[in-house]
Amino acid sequence: MSQAQPTATSFTSLQSLPDGYRALVIGSTGAIGSAFLAHLQADPRCALAVGLGRHTSPAVDLDDEATIAAAAHQLKAQGPWHCIIHAAGLLHGPHGMPEKRLGQLNYAQMEATFRINTLGPALVLAHFAPLLPKQGRGLLVVLSAKVGSIGDNRLGGWYSYRASKAALNMLVKTASIEVARTHPQAVLVALHPGTVNSALSAPFNGAEIGRPAADAAGDMLRVLDGLAPEETGSFYAYSGAPLPW
Repeated sequence: MSQAQPTATSFTSLQSLPDGYRALVIGSTGAIGSAFLAHLQADPRCALAVGLGRHTSPAVDLDDEATIAAAAHQLKAQGPWHCIIHAAGLLHGPHGMPEKRLGQLNYAQMEATFRINTLGPALVLAHFAPLLPKQGRGLLVVLSAKVGSIGDNRLGGWYSYRASKAALNMLVKTASIEVARTHPQAVLVALHPGTVNSALSAPFNGAEIGRPAADAAGDMLRVLDGLAPEETGSFYAYSGAPLPW
């Protein structure tokens, strides 16, 4: 099912970034990633918005570190990049659905989930964070999930997915401390998009129970736009509410 895209009057503009800012969206072929890219490309203040994925040029394959490094190296010359969004993730796949019980845990599924949700994004942080402006404001966001909150876990289940997002949150927090030393105006955050109509959530919520991806992306861009440098290394919901680690 096609996702609604922002219209000329509904896109979200990043007013906190300089006029002519440049943006990257990693995972731009997914529902939320494509919606982020559409918002950015519709923003007249954005000079360049580039989507990256396994089949783009340059390509970014989260299973292949060399592609991540090569893409960052190639794009560096067009930088600095003021807004970098990592929107790729894995909830279910060939190895099965999220585990509801300890007895369902298996090495192949855990490894696949961590490779896409934690290890790949960690390498994105390593190779792409240096592309942010050293002087002036920069935004780097990774899509996390509320179920990755240890403090908010009241239902259990979804072992690999929860753990991979909790680990991702720690990586963002740790990276934010290091990046702040060289990029003092950079804001690195993890964001929870809420339930979105997408192939990722359809098996659990049905095709029409979540929100349109364009709405979710717009909400998250508004949250990003309002964050101060002192809020780097934080975890927020699409509503702007802080989430517990």
